[in-house]
Amino acid sequence: ILKYSSEILEFYSNIADEYFNIVNPYGRWKDNGIRLEGPAVQSLTAMFIEMWNFADMKKKDDDMMTFEAIPLVPVEGASGYCVPYCDSPLDNEPVGENVYLNMINNSQEYCWIMSPYLVLSDEMARALQIAAKRGVDVRLMTPGIPDKKLTYSVTRSYYNMLITSGVRIYEYTPGFNHSKTFLCDDKCAVVGTINLDFRSLYHHFENAVYMYKTDCLNDIKQDFIDTFGECRDVTEKYRKKPNVFVWFFKSILRLIAPLLE
Repeated sequence: ILKYSSEILEFYSNIADEYFNIVNPYGRWKDNGIRLEGPAVQSLTAMFIEMWNFADMKKKDDDMMTFEAIPLVPVEGASGYCVPYCDSPLDNEPVGENVYLNMINNSQEYCWIMSPYLVLSDEMARALQIAAKRGVDVRLMTPGIPDKKLTYSVTRSYYNMLITSGVRIYEYTPGFNHSKTFLCDDKCAVVGTINLDFRSLYHHFENAVYMYKTDCLNDIKQDFIDTFGECRDVTEKYRKKPNVFVWFFKSILRLIAPLLE
């Protein structure tokens, strides 16, 4: 569903009844989204149109969807900056991963993350560990009720290595936390579609919005604080190294992790 005017875009995709808590197969469904107004809208519009036209390569030029860009002028009363961006598996630039890594590596006070899945590359895992070791308050929030049990097992397989480096892990007790949100140091945040897993970071078409010193960072932080209150802190539970049989099973799962979401 696309609602578009010259300065407002609302885009909804991947919709199902559980997303609106009409049905609850995975408990309460939590998600985050943002509403953009102003010139930044045309960036998302251009991404949508590019994908739309790419999906049917048989179209002639005259049949291609187009739009007329508006001038890039600051929005009156707005603070900070927002940068919509997309990621594609068709090039050699992992934009989604690079944005996350830069946020983690440059965080000084805290780095809070919501992600429904954890299937981490070595580089991403090391960045989280190093940030925690240098004193950054690194927190990861994952679902309390899984939608994919195998992927959930892989997600939990990363807990021990992260926790022993100082990362704190929270599981969303009421159900499935589908939000993909980063927040660092009251300075920057990302809300989008990009999970912390191989498929999302390397194999999918994704998009997100990077925000720097915008007013909505306060709302994002309050949402984190409120949601932490609904989570169970499993940091101490997973601090102890698993027994050899569990470790072996999780090691096997890691071999197929790049195929999982």
